Amino acid sequence: MSLYDDAVLVLKEYEGQPELRDLYLEHLAAHPDAMYKPCQSGHITGSALVIDPAGGRVLLTLHKKLGIWLQMGGHCEPEDTTLAGAALREAVEESGIASGLTLLPGGPVRLDRHPIPAPCNWHLDVQYAALAPADAVAEISEESLDLRWFRYEEVAAAADTSVVRLMEATRARL
Repeated sequence: MSLYDDAVLVLKEYEGQPELRDLYLEHLAAHPDAMYKPCQSGHITGSALVIDPAGGRVLLTLHKKLGIWLQMGGHCEPEDTTLAGAALREAVEESGIASGLTLLPGGPVRLDRHPIPAPCNWHLDVQYAALAPADAVAEISEESLDLRWFRYEEVAAAADTSVVRLMEATRARL
């Protein structure tokens, strides 16, 4: 199964946010190249909120280009075979947590469509949650200005609404 086919299947099985899910599926149907960055009308991305439920905290990255605190995530790569795998790969790369991250069962937690600078116009983000072991040690990557654990109650003051919604949805699923 191709990454494109996997994304279509994942989105068809996703039961939340029906209007946004349908928009993603329509976009994929109209753009066979929508899984990758060169698709200028918008492309699917995969992200994961790294969460330590035992410690009551989430790991956020200070995005190098945007200068805001976000969950780990980014573009799909040709070697990715699943959307979940792409999100987990991004979480491992950007968090520096080399072992022990596992995706929260049940598929994506949320979808978030947000504008990005030209030449592409949109990221159609499929958001997962990655469970971190209690002893996880994060290490900053070259894609980040900073990397920091935030207690649940600190996230709203540090991050934008999309991250807060992702954290809330993740906590509800836990």
